[in-house]
Amino acid sequence: MKKLNGTQIKYLMGFLMVFDHLHYLPNFLPLLWVSVFHALTRCVAVWFAFNAVEAFFHTSNLKAYLTRLYGCSLLMATGNFLLNWIFEYKGIVLTNNIFLTLAVGVTLLTLFFKPFKGKEMWSYLLGVLLFFPALFLVEGGIVILLFMLITAGLRQKKRLRNLAYLALSFLLLLMSFQLYDTWAVTLEMLLFNSDFLFITVLPFLALYNGEQGKKTRFNQYFFYIFYPAHLWLLALIAALLSK
Repeated sequence: MKKLNGTQIKYLMGFLMVFDHLHYLPNFLPLLWVSVFHALTRCVAVWFAFNAVEAFFHTSNLKAYLTRLYGCSLLMATGNFLLNWIFEYKGIVLTNNIFLTLAVGVTLLTLFFKPFKGKEMWSYLLGVLLFFPALFLVEGGIVILLFMLITAGLRQKKRLRNLAYLALSFLLLLMSFQLYDTWAVTLEMLLFNSDFLFITVLPFLALYNGEQGKKTRFNQYFFYIFYPAHLWLLALIAALLSK
């Protein structure tokens, strides 16, 4: 099977990302399809988290990379706030900000894998103090932050890394599984609470050839632009369609 470079998979993930956010459009999708698309796109965020781990180890300027992530998270939060304020009467609520999750994740990687020289214990302690609240305070924290730490810690041991992914997926399944009155309702709720399906990123990791792809400004900044742009556009369309 032909393998794909990072840029090619990035665009594929951008395409899938849109399906997860179509629920912003009022009455556009049946509730079941909202859950189905949500489940099918659990691989997207962790793929970009994988990219962030790769960037952490390869970047020549970690400070600039972190500044870019935190800067984008601030811009995203500002845009969300303004749209929520302008269209409050339309019931528009935007909370997505994966940039902040990735920024916190890379910060944790810095503290654990590139600690301050001569102050390693302080770095590890600060990392632990940041890790536990961040799990619950940033978007997808339990999945994405643990995924990033596993990816970084077992970067040279892919089989063991994949087993750790499977263990995390199984743990998340146990946490989210609950029997309801019917199997149909049980399945629908499992699709909705489907963080354990982040494991569907494994085929894409297997397809990844380890190469970044063509280096252009557009390819480099695609995610930073497309992610907020498509969410804000969907919110604007939703506001126009709402009565």
